[in-house]
Amino acid sequence: MAMGNNHIDDMPVIRDLRQFDPHSGNRFERLIFNHRFWVVLLCAVVTGLLLAQGTRVVINASFEKMLPQNHPYIQNYLEHEKELRGLGNTLRVVVENPHGDIFDPGYLQALAEINDALFLMPGVDRSWMKSLWTPVVRWTEVTEEGFEGGPVIPDTYDGSPESMAQVRLNIARAGIVGSLVGNDYRSSMIVVPLLSRIEETNQPLDYGALSRMLEDKVRLQYEVAQHVEEQVRPLQSGTVKIHIIGFAKLVGDLIDGLVKVMMFFAVAAVVAALIIYLYTRCVRSTVLVVLCSLIAVVWEVGLVNMLGFALDPFSILVPFLVFAIGVSHGAQKMNGIMQDIARGTHKLVAARYTFRRLFVAGLTALLADAVGFAVLMLIDIPVIQDLAVTASIGVGVLIFTNLILLPVLLSYTGVSQPAAQRALADEAAERRGRGLGAVWQWLDRFTERRWAVSALLGAAVLAAGGFMVALELQIGDLDAGAPELRPDSRYNLDNAYVTAKYGLSSDVFAVMVKTPKDGCERFATQVEADRLAWTLRQVPGVQTTVSLVDSLRHHVAGTFEGSPKWNALVRNEKITNVSIHSILGSGTDLVNSECSIMPVIAYLSDHKADTLTRVVAAAEAFAAEHGTPERQFLLAAGSAGIEAATNIVVREANREMLVYVYCAVTLLCLVAFRSWRATVVAVVPLVLTSILAEALMVVLGIGVKVATLPVIALGVGIGVDYALYLLSVQLANQRAGQSLTQAYRGAVAFTGKVVALVGITLAAGVVTWAWSPIKFQADMGILLTFMFLWNMLGALILIPALSHFLLGRPALAGAPAAPTAPPPAAGGSPARGTTLQRGACPPAVAMK
Repeated sequence: MAMGNNHIDDMPVIRDLRQFDPHSGNRFERLIFNHRFWVVLLCAVVTGLLLAQGTRVVINASFEKMLPQNHPYIQNYLEHEKELRGLGNTLRVVVENPHGDIFDPGYLQALAEINDALFLMPGVDRSWMKSLWTPVVRWTEVTEEGFEGGPVIPDTYDGSPESMAQVRLNIARAGIVGSLVGNDYRSSMIVVPLLSRIEETNQPLDYGALSRMLEDKVRLQYEVAQHVEEQVRPLQSGTVKIHIIGFAKLVGDLIDGLVKVMMFFAVAAVVAALIIYLYTRCVRSTVLVVLCSLIAVVWEVGLVNMLGFALDPFSILVPFLVFAIGVSHGAQKMNGIMQDIARGTHKLVAARYTFRRLFVAGLTALLADAVGFAVLMLIDIPVIQDLAVTASIGVGVLIFTNLILLPVLLSYTGVSQPAAQRALADEAAERRGRGLGAVWQWLDRFTERRWAVSALLGAAVLAAGGFMVALELQIGDLDAGAPELRPDSRYNLDNAYVTAKYGLSSDVFAVMVKTPKDGCERFATQVEADRLAWTLRQVPGVQTTVSLVDSLRHHVAGTFEGSPKWNALVRNEKITNVSIHSILGSGTDLVNSECSIMPVIAYLSDHKADTLTRVVAAAEAFAAEHGTPERQFLLAAGSAGIEAATNIVVREANREMLVYVYCAVTLLCLVAFRSWRATVVAVVPLVLTSILAEALMVVLGIGVKVATLPVIALGVGIGVDYALYLLSVQLANQRAGQSLTQAYRGAVAFTGKVVALVGITLAAGVVTWAWSPIKFQADMGILLTFMFLWNMLGALILIPALSHFLLGRPALAGAPAAPTAPPPAAGGSPARGTTLQRGACPPAVAMK
């Protein structure tokens, strides 16, 4: 397949099918249009089957799929995951008494019921739950007779003032203020570690279902009036407030937001249909363009389910993109058929003419789109790889639904005659410089040297300015809380409350100190762990650190009647071993049972990119200097440690991804245009858009992370569509001997208007995301809208300007013009096997 030099006017007007040779055109065209009924029937059967599959598609997320599996940090974490409970996928449920403190019988009764409800939920790692009501949360005291201790809420608790006084004392002795009890004593926390699979069923944890259970069985039930037993004094208002944070709740809120997002799909479909109709004023063709794009979505969702994939909050936007891309390509096919029908050509012949002209350009454009998605497979994060697969499937089905099925359906229905005549009249008016013709004539000026130089200088200034701004682009989150959601979302409000009221945040960075069995008993290991903790505490953004060494100090001091001078690390391992075994017996999560994995945990003030960068740098430097074969400092566990590893992978993949996508797009353009000069003309506008998009991210305060990383690649892959449609027509005209101005004017008349229509349609399809309750979807919508519109302007302005210098003479446009097609055979139809041509509108793409 290659770009041809077909001209519309060179293709004869055939009003009677008896004058048309059905064996003309290439073999693929004959296979499609000589068996139209079977093509439609096959597509109908496939649509029905995949529709049934699509209704069973699952919307869920996975904590493991968010992890960059091959990064050393994550491999360290996964290797020791079972020994690091609470440092991975953990929920934190804070129960607040808004009208008093926690020393209230009604409050503690509600807390006990909430604790039990959480304990019984599927997917909870029950043995590692922590709250005031769990027996693993204990107090310890040194007395004349030795250590004494017990659960914070004793078995004898009955809600009496005496029992409440005992609870108050136990909380103080347990040292849990700021971790499990709020600094103001008005709330307490329940820490709920989660398993990746439900033990009873061995099924993956359903985050959507878990989030709904948290809302129904915890928040809704206990934030309304609590009816407690009469002998228990109720809260002043009969209510408590619930704050829930953690990956599982974040994903659950994202999944809940998808219901609202689906409304935007309907809005996008209506907006796209309205734009197409305003351009064509033809109901039947508008319906078919939208219908074929919706069929593509059905196929894509059905195939995703058949292949065992699930839609998640990141890939749920793929059907939107597939629909928008389908509408844009369908508009090109519909426009070509309308122009032929307006000149009197039979609707079947018009469909075949358009198929010949535009199939290769459409196929190349869709392949470029697929490349933009497929290159995301290079990123070592499964959730992005799943997005790449589902999106590539969606673009692949567009080849069948919009490049094949749509022309076949239009060959049956055609377009309304009034719409065709109106299109012809509009074209004539535009040639005389009326209406939009004035805009097209203005664009012609960019083929002249003075205007071309101005355009390129302006682009250079924008590129330089954008590049300087883009240098400030950061990797990772730039805001506290969950940037995936709006700042005023319930989750972010809950996170803000927890951060303000607790000394230990949910942003945890853990370094694993790994030794041989019983290695944590060695004095040297304890000293190095203590030094690491001190080093991390000096890093701005670290609130405090916790490790086995802290518990060991206090326990050793307790064995010597609480003497402060023994509140230190002791060289005599016989002394420390007694304390370590005592700590192990209490069920601590600060060391594993073999005493070989000892995490040093740093609690961070936030998980912003700068904070994580500083902490990682300090921890890596310490590990490099102090690590030995017998004592390794392994990064990293905890929510912040996992996010730090993700940021590192995203940073490395960001430029690598762009390099690959530009290499692939450049190769496709070289194959399609057969000209390196034309390839440069097509790619330069894309580079400018990429630079400006990164600058826009800086201005909007958007960092490069898992949610936004795909945007730039998608903008490049989809943006090259404009150049493929517009430049291919211009090159075909130039190869036929036309001047650059004539060639570009013809290209604009035939596909340029639709390029503008495509840009507006694509932008309209994604701009609705800006109102999504999910912030990262809104960010993607804004960025893609900008890239689609800017790519459109770049194609219409920079292509002629660059062409003036690189493609100014016909000889520079590529290979010499091919010989004109032989005259039509008897009866007015072209000879069998020839390429039919016409030319009142500019040339387009043909299959050879």
